[in-house]
Amino acid sequence: MKSLREQHMKISKALVFDIKRFAVHDGHGLRTTVFFKGCPLRCQWCQNPEGLSSKRRPIYFENSCIHCRRCEQFAKADQMTYQNNRPYFNLEYQGDFDNLIKACPASAIRYDSQEYDIEELIEKIKADEVFFRNGGGVTFSGGEPFMQGTFLIEILKRCKEEGIHTAIETSLYTSLDLLQQALPYLDLIYADFKIFDEKKHQEYTGVSSLKIKNHIQYILESEHKNKVIIRTPLIPLMSATDNNIISIAKFLVNIDSEVKYELLNYNPLASSKYSLVDLEYGLGEYQMFNKKEMQHFYDIVYSTGLKNLIIE
Repeated sequence: MKSLREQHMKISKALVFDIKRFAVHDGHGLRTTVFFKGCPLRCQWCQNPEGLSSKRRPIYFENSCIHCRRCEQFAKADQMTYQNNRPYFNLEYQGDFDNLIKACPASAIRYDSQEYDIEELIEKIKADEVFFRNGGGVTFSGGEPFMQGTFLIEILKRCKEEGIHTAIETSLYTSLDLLQQALPYLDLIYADFKIFDEKKHQEYTGVSSLKIKNHIQYILESEHKNKVIIRTPLIPLMSATDNNIISIAKFLVNIDSEVKYELLNYNPLASSKYSLVDLEYGLGEYQMFNKKEMQHFYDIVYSTGLKNLIIE
């Protein structure tokens, strides 16, 4: 795996896999959410598998395909194979896939992301500026926005110059230096705290929890602590256990009992995205937790002395 320094080499453009307008769940008011590509974690329940890879990749849309096999006809050596009446791309191929995208008459093959420079992205964000007047703004999500950290810092600075409220959704799995650079330009920070136990965190996410815990403590002991909302996604049999929630809540209380904390109900819809990127969903079939189950988790949090639990 590349070092954090290598991951955050200076770049002039960012890879963005989606820009969602009029979002209402990614911060205050109406927001434009920018989804950066690339993530150092490999959570078994990832909600945005199309954002995991830091590379620009082709995606196959089966419902658009007319099975003309032009992609096979125009493919370069080792670029793809055609099996089961559909193309399979060699994601280790070193070149681009422009030829396949241009050859497809039905647009069934498309790139999973688009490159933006600072000016192009700020123009996209400012197009929605009229909707930000009542407390809205821009939220940077992913993937993990800090994976493209140098670009992130620059776009945050530009947003502040334009008077745009800024928020981020992050795992905090990044360098302390990048975090420190970003904090002055962020108005709201959603930080995920998924699994407390170190062994289980590595098993379920692929990385250590120590960096995340250290960064949570750093922010909550800094002048930026009031910007932070800590969130735990409730994943059946993984994060949604009494022991895990108690451990996280006690950890937070020991730092600051006034910290804002939110439990995110399980979202079963993410599994449908996995076929687009030729990945298998890491969980079985589960449903969202009902009101009684959610109240049980809320009661656990309150029992630890944590005061500011966000309930929707």
